[in-house]
Amino acid sequence: MRFVLFPYLLCSLLLPCLHAIKAQTPTSQQHARLITKFPFKLLTGGIIIIKAALNNHKDSLNFILDTGSGGISIDSATANYLQLSLKKTDRVIRGIGGERTVSFAFAQTMHLPNLTVKNLDCHINDYDLLSSLYGIPIHGIVGYSLLRRYLVTVNYDNNEIAIYSPGSFKYPKGGYQLQPIFSTIPSVHVTAQEASRAEGLFFFDTGAGLCAMISSALASDSTLLTPKQKMYTTQVEGVGGKQAMQLTVIKSMKLGPYKFKKVPAYIFDDAYNMLNYPNNSGIIGNDILRRFNLVINYPQQQIHIKPNKHFNDPFDYAYTGLNLYLIDHQIIIGDIMKGSPAEAAGLKDGDILVGINNNLSGDIESLKTILQVPKSRVKMIVMRNGALLQITLHIKSIR
Repeated sequence: MRFVLFPYLLCSLLLPCLHAIKAQTPTSQQHARLITKFPFKLLTGGIIIIKAALNNHKDSLNFILDTGSGGISIDSATANYLQLSLKKTDRVIRGIGGERTVSFAFAQTMHLPNLTVKNLDCHINDYDLLSSLYGIPIHGIVGYSLLRRYLVTVNYDNNEIAIYSPGSFKYPKGGYQLQPIFSTIPSVHVTAQEASRAEGLFFFDTGAGLCAMISSALASDSTLLTPKQKMYTTQVEGVGGKQAMQLTVIKSMKLGPYKFKKVPAYIFDDAYNMLNYPNNSGIIGNDILRRFNLVINYPQQQIHIKPNKHFNDPFDYAYTGLNLYLIDHQIIIGDIMKGSPAEAAGLKDGDILVGINNNLSGDIESLKTILQVPKSRVKMIVMRNGALLQITLHIKSIR
């Protein structure tokens, strides 16, 4: 299965920073015990959706499982609907698009299948944009606050999560144990090769629906990129807003012993110092990480990766220069980039997408998939000012 490389970044730091994790050394009698297993849904880019309920409410909510989140959060509209008691704080979340102070709903209880997790302090954020990007309601993000309590396995072969109590664990054979640096977000060593070799710590971020993001500072300091590097202007949405970035292809990137060739990567100016360069130099997202089955062991500060059936899936090299948003049951075209195929085709921000080729389903996920085929030509039916138009879009390849 191929995934659209859809530019949304969930990685966020909660400041003042929570205490770094202290490794737990299990005794010989303390073995990790399976608590529960349950399925998850995988969205475009590899975003993981799990179902959970809060407190005494029976409604099943959609949460993103995100190792790139320094806490746990609830959508502001969802918090209002559930009538959660909120308290203003001076704590700040910092992301790719900016930073903001947040309110908290303290001491919440989350109900996962066969597992109840108490005393969760959840910050409040607006995920309206995120819901429109993925076409389903996003009610919150689950990160550090939950993961630090358990050993969690993510199996992309059968889309299943298993949660264990902390303790000694026999990792699967044939994989590799990374040596991450742990705070609230794990960082792993990554090597990139283009005009020269560059290496550094990258956030291990299952909430980033892309392959990789590389700090422009690292690219500059290491002369990673060639003077004639092909670059395509695009836009990424994240905590605090939107930010223009350059999309390119890196000759190779290496995580542990595993090397990927011709990797789509975003080069970005970390204006809000989210990475704290040179301590961290970039982000490895879930369009790379979904190619492994994961054992995420925060209590013992370990992450184990093992290639799965998606390991050799092709990357998405398509470039259109537009985004799709589901708003009020209509798919809206937005963020048309200057000089992009979308602009050349005559598409405009605010056009309503009715269908592509023969697909009139109104399903945003399937329509995104059609737009991921590079060097193809598609017929788009859009509505503009009440009139139907047929527009031909030539999709570029970034390779």
